[in-house]
Amino acid sequence: MPEPQRTELARFVVECAEGAPDFRWTPAANLHLTIRFVGNADRPVVEDVADAVAGRSPSGFQLGLGGIGTFGRGRMARVVWLGLVAGAEAATALAEAVDAECRRVGLAGEERPFRAHLTLARARAREGARLPDLPTPPLLDAWRAGELILYSSRPARSGSIYEAIRTVALR
Repeated sequence: MPEPQRTELARFVVECAEGAPDFRWTPAANLHLTIRFVGNADRPVVEDVADAVAGRSPSGFQLGLGGIGTFGRGRMARVVWLGLVAGAEAATALAEAVDAECRRVGLAGEERPFRAHLTLARARAREGARLPDLPTPPLLDAWRAGELILYSSRPARSGSIYEAIRTVALR
C-alpha cells in the first residue's frame, strides 16, 4: 500500500480505536491483505509453496478499499475489516492458487470461502464485542498490488509481530 494511503488509513484506525476500545486495532505498519494463513509449517514447505506460486507467474492487480464489515455472530463482532471495491476477484484467484499449492505439499486446505479484506481490529474478548458506530472510511485511491509477501507472525502482547520471509513478484 503506498504511503499516502497508509497514512490516511492510519488516521482512520486511530479515530476508530478512540471510539471502540473493546477492540485491538491493527497498527498501520501491520495492515495487509491476507491471501492465505498457513499456520505452523516448516520453512522448506513454505518455500516450496512460494516457489510454485512464483512459477505460476501470477498477475498483479488494482486494489481499492471499500466499506467496513465484521466477522462474528449476531451483534457480537470478533473481527472488523475493510472490504474491497476493486481487486476482489483477482485476490480470490490468487488465494485459490496459493491454496492449491498448499494442498499439493500436504497442508490442510482452507475450508472457509475466501473473502478479500483488510483486517482493522480484533475483539479483546474471545466471544466478541458490540461494535459502536464508526467513522466513515476514507476514500483512498486504488493502487496496484505488485507483490505477494510471505510473513512469519509471532503473537505478542501488543499484537502480532510480522517478519517478511519471502516476496513473490506479481507480473
